[in-house]
Amino acid sequence: MKNANNSQAQGGHVPVLLQEVLAAFAHVKSDGHFLDCTFGGGGHSKAILDAHPNSTLLAIDQDPFAKQRAIFLAKEYGSRFRFLDMNFSELDTLDKSEKFDGILFDLGVSSYQLDDPSRGFSFRFKGSADMRMNPREGVDAATFLETASEANLVKAIRDYGEEKSWKKVINAIIEARGTGALQDTDSLADLIKKTIEGNRKGPPSRIHPATLSFQGIRIFINKEMEVMEKAIPEAFSRLNPNGILAVITFHSLEDRFVKRFFNRVTGRPEHGNDSRTQDQRESHGKLLFRKPVTAGEQELAQNPRSRSAKLRIVQKHQ
Repeated sequence: MKNANNSQAQGGHVPVLLQEVLAAFAHVKSDGHFLDCTFGGGGHSKAILDAHPNSTLLAIDQDPFAKQRAIFLAKEYGSRFRFLDMNFSELDTLDKSEKFDGILFDLGVSSYQLDDPSRGFSFRFKGSADMRMNPREGVDAATFLETASEANLVKAIRDYGEEKSWKKVINAIIEARGTGALQDTDSLADLIKKTIEGNRKGPPSRIHPATLSFQGIRIFINKEMEVMEKAIPEAFSRLNPNGILAVITFHSLEDRFVKRFFNRVTGRPEHGNDSRTQDQRESHGKLLFRKPVTAGEQELAQNPRSRSAKLRIVQKHQ
């Protein structure tokens, strides 16, 4: 989750795995050029600029509200900070000559998006079922649920949401079309909750029954997997020699892609069924950690949303 720590712009939030990210970027020279692909509230960007006092940083974000928060960092850091209102899938449109010494992706939904009822990401608040990271583009979640083909609902609920009761949830969504139940976060969550709990045996789940379905719907309508699969290889190609690429994921599908891509660029088997010989692989970098970095007990206590965060780090060869 992209939280932040500038009290004026970010309201006192703390960015996830901040110290671990800064430790990874400690390998970068003090006057390095950084890219924050998921600016959010600017917590990571601010901390990177403070830790590297001679550095410069380009931040990007597709959320129109992030642009407003970037104003505070622009005032504080002047020419050292630059912001672009864009989706990180558009990295290939940046000038080809612009290379970076450190690049960060903090995937998932920001606290600002989750905590704003009008954005429709969370069923903790009543609001329109929107879920778009960039509300200027695409269709909102309510429209998607009212009109999507069954195949696309399967992709969202079963594949991206990894909901075990996906058939029942999809049938309930289709039956609820035209009733208004799909328009608001609370009525949508209640529909899914009743559908799942009415068929579940044993003790109640520790998470809300609608959590996985909401996650899958959000991933689908924002094309999160597609844009990530395009952006991360492009980011690695834009690293300077010895540059660091750090990626924080919150979902098993995201982490699986990052793990396999990092294995590929470091000459390791991509997965258990990769039968290529070492001669058939190419190494363009090295893993800084064999396993993902996760939040410690103190951070978990302070920010429960960090429990699913995984940080993977790769360094490009010289």
